[in-house]
Amino acid sequence: MKLETCAYSGYKIHPGHGKRVIRSDGKVQIFLSAKCQKGSGLKRNPRDVPWTVLYRRKHKKGIHADEGQQKKRVKRTVHATSRPVADMTVEALLAQRNQKPEFRKQQREAAIKAAKEAVRAKKEETKRKAVKLTKAAQQPKVKTSKQPKAPKAQVAVKR
Repeated sequence: MKLETCAYSGYKIHPGHGKRVIRSDGKVQIFLSAKCQKGSGLKRNPRDVPWTVLYRRKHKKGIHADEGQQKKRVKRTVHATSRPVADMTVEALLAQRNQKPEFRKQQREAAIKAAKEAVRAKKEETKRKAVKLTKAAQQPKVKTSKQPKAPKAQVAVKR
C-alpha cells in the first residue's frame, strides 16, 4: 500500500482518495481534497494557512516543535572496577599480575619437579607391593595334616 503526500497540505493520501492534477508544464500534483486544490488554485502559500503541515512546521506546533532539535545523547561512561574472580581476592589477583617472569618460571619448575617426585614415589610403592607379593608366593605353605574322619556307621534300613 503506497501512501502519497498532498502537494498543498502535506497530509498523507491513502489509495482511492485524492485527486491528481497534471499541470501544463507536465508536473503531477496530488491533492487530498477540493479544499487543498482550491487553496493551490488561488495561489495561497501553504505556510500561511494554519491547518497545513508546512504552517505547523514553520510555527513549531505540536509534534513539529521538537523536529528540528535532536535528543541529547547520553554519554556512557565505563567504570573500571576490580572484583574478585572465583576464589581469588583482588589482592591475590594483583599480586599474581605483578609477578616477575623469572619467579613464575621457578614456580613452574618446582611444580613439575614435585609432580615427577609424586609419580616416582607411586612407582616405588607399587614395586614394593609387587616384591612383597612375590616373596609371599615363594614361601612354601606348610600343610597341616588333618586326622581322617571316621567312617559313618551304616545303618540298615528296612524296606
